[in-house]
Amino acid sequence: MAKLQSLDPTTPMFAQFKEKTGPIVLANTFVVPKERTEAFLTLFRRQAEFMKAQPGFVSLQMHKGTADSQLLMNVAVWESTEALATAFGSPEFQRMAAEFPDDIVSYPHIFEQIDV
Repeated sequence: MAKLQSLDPTTPMFAQFKEKTGPIVLANTFVVPKERTEAFLTLFRRQAEFMKAQPGFVSLQMHKGTADSQLLMNVAVWESTEALATAFGSPEFQRMAAEFPDDIVSYPHIFEQIDV
């Protein structure tokens, strides 16, 4: 299973699930060894298809770092933290998540849009 790390150590993603808010954006940055990129994306696409079918899902995009970077970033919009937490905690999603190799590191964080 990929290692989950907190982008903000004072506010891990699981603590953010307790905040009842929405809409929200999940930004999840992955560090993926270059030789594992294609295999990672194959697994990720399966997860994405599952998530797209879940209540409260809005949209998803995957981005790759430039200049031969090892970083990939998923940006997913959900109606609420509750919807994301329910989908994330489902046994089917957890089974898929367990398939990711241990040398992949994931930095998920939940954001709300603000006016600027």
